[in-house]
Amino acid sequence: MGIQNPREVYGRTLVELGRENPDIVVLEADLGKSTMTCYFEQEFPDRFFEMGIAEANMTSFAAGLSLAGKIPFTNSFAVFAAGRAYDQIRQGICIAGLKVRIVGSSCGLSDFGDGSTHQSVEDVAIMRAIPNMTVLVPADGNETRVMTRAIASYPGPVYMRLPRHDLPDVMPAGEPFVAGKAHLIRDGHDVVVFANGPMVCQALAAADKLAREGISLRVVNVSSMKPADKAALVAFAQRMKGVVTAEEHSVIGGLASLIQEVLQGQSIPMKVIGIDDRFGQSAHSYEDLLQAYGLTSDHIAAAALGVFES
Repeated sequence: MGIQNPREVYGRTLVELGRENPDIVVLEADLGKSTMTCYFEQEFPDRFFEMGIAEANMTSFAAGLSLAGKIPFTNSFAVFAAGRAYDQIRQGICIAGLKVRIVGSSCGLSDFGDGSTHQSVEDVAIMRAIPNMTVLVPADGNETRVMTRAIASYPGPVYMRLPRHDLPDVMPAGEPFVAGKAHLIRDGHDVVVFANGPMVCQALAAADKLAREGISLRVVNVSSMKPADKAALVAFAQRMKGVVTAEEHSVIGGLASLIQEVLQGQSIPMKVIGIDDRFGQSAHSYEDLLQAYGLTSDHIAAAALGVFES
């Protein structure tokens, strides 16, 4: 199993796309060395727009570029990409259904040192609520690569969130991206864990732990939050003793909400792993925050055991 940094993969893939399609342009909000759009700037300076700390202006400018026939990728920390430019995303991009790709970097709690102002715990909920918006949460570098390539030609607006840190590979290299598709990562017959982003590898670790106790977890990567194949998600939950959702995001409006919407009316025990209705905070390490917010493999395993025994 390899380890990759999704930000690094994203930046390198943007360069590949830039070589293939001269209409691809990249906009940045003064964070290129963190979002890794600096690679695109180095190779295509005439197609790179440094907009400064002004996400709203960047988003409106991207809408204009899209109307002019370009394929813009806007970039900032997820908390600013989704929050600071919300009105421009809704009014200027989504109502018109423009082909703008909004990439929110350092999502969730991954910017552990900068605290609540820089940690996006609600960005998926914000973007998922906007009509016409596609919302994607890749689980690793492999999925980041195929998603980035796919959204370059995707019809309509897209929001993709990326974490700050390295992640182990959980998806096969080259697995095609299909909007709406959920991926079975590990099959099991007792409890299904729906996860996305960094929580997929945590769910796999939980499955290993419970396997030693004779409990079998099915792990499903729900990287396409919108659209979502609701029939497939229902099928993954059928004949299970319980359901667990795991996300590095608020339990309001994200993956937990999606699965609850999909499974409404079905009598199956369910537990939610995510960030309760609270902001992030500064910490000495990312791992400290995962522990403090209940986002580890141990927490997932305990939740799965709880629904299995209920």
